Amino acid sequence: MAILLYDGFTALDAVGPYEVLCRVPGVSVVTVARKAGPVRTDTGMLGLVADRALHQVRQADVLLVPGAGNRGITTAMEDAETVDWVRRLHEHTTWTTSVCTGALLLGAAGLLRGVPATTYWASRTYLETTFGAVHAPGRFVESGKIITAAGVSAGIDMALHLAAKLAGDRTAQALQLAVEYDPQPPFDTGSPDKAGPDLQRLALRLIEDAAR
Repeated sequence: MAILLYDGFTALDAVGPYEVLCRVPGVSVVTVARKAGPVRTDTGMLGLVADRALHQVRQADVLLVPGAGNRGITTAMEDAETVDWVRRLHEHTTWTTSVCTGALLLGAAGLLRGVPATTYWASRTYLETTFGAVHAPGRFVESGKIITAAGVSAGIDMALHLAAKLAGDRTAQALQLAVEYDPQPPFDTGSPDKAGPDLQRLALRLIEDAAR
């Protein structure tokens, strides 16, 4: 399993699925970036280490592309080396997955035209109009060998679904317990429809204000 890291990515987009999938029997995980070494997240306050450079990873059974804020995902989509790597790896994957705005990077690689997919709520229209994807509702959407997850925390849902594909429902159920994924949020504002326009604007402002 190869997890792509790039400057400005969102930490939980990568780490959430990792916490589930790294425990699937027989799975080994490698983090990959343009060059090996530390890669900073969207806030600039946290870094993860990429084990290998893009040119060192030519094939993977599972590809996971995390999302990012506006700066990070825009830069990644404009980087031909990264986009070409995603496209080439996809040719031989068993599963190609994304979390949040990571779907935009799949779109930039030409993988989502006419494909049902999801992404972060504020990017749904962009995904459709720019890359020709067909927005489908849900925490995650499976279409062929592509699985896209909605915003940030939905990556854990997607990872549990993928774990079931890789190792069966019983193992996935045990992994859900292993990470004690039993969400009971204190508020019911986790989707744009539930939150309303005012909270939508505040949410986007908070994301932008935290970005470095």
